[in-house]
Amino acid sequence: MSDARQQILETAAQLFAERGYELVGINEIIEKSGVAKATFYAQFKSKEKLCAEWLKAEAAKSEAAGSALLKDASSPEAKVKAKFDSLLKYCKTSDFRGCPFSITASMTQPSSEVRDVIRDYKAQSRVFWQSLALEFRRDPAEARALGDAMFLLFSGAVTEAQNCRHTWPAEAAKAAALKLCAA
Repeated sequence: MSDARQQILETAAQLFAERGYELVGINEIIEKSGVAKATFYAQFKSKEKLCAEWLKAEAAKSEAAGSALLKDASSPEAKVKAKFDSLLKYCKTSDFRGCPFSITASMTQPSSEVRDVIRDYKAQSRVFWQSLALEFRRDPAEARALGDAMFLLFSGAVTEAQNCRHTWPAEAAKAAALKLCAA
């Protein structure tokens, strides 16, 4: 990846995460990344393409972390705790910004390339939770239902932590997920 492309992606990632995709313009990204307009357009044909690349990078990081957690030798309960603890840390370090995928989805057209990336990420997240649930339930249908419940608890916790600007939703969702797993 070229230095200019990397600089543009890093700048956009920071701005999109801080203020949201819709509130950040191409001219601001160009200015803050220190590249020429022609360089920007040589790297990205549009703001939408840039946003899709940003979200793909975020999804890849999430998938790598999820894969590592699933391969970890710790107990299934410890893995659930670790995943929710990572959410608690994210809430605090991001100043309760919420899920970049969900926030961006609310700002884009249903037919956009960005929405395709978001759908893929959400599907991958759901598969992560279903895979983790297989460590609690041997029956695939039961594991799928448990995984979906944990996925919804996690997703809802991110949203409500953002709305409340507090960690209690993530803490409550963690406790609920552990209860579901133990049932």
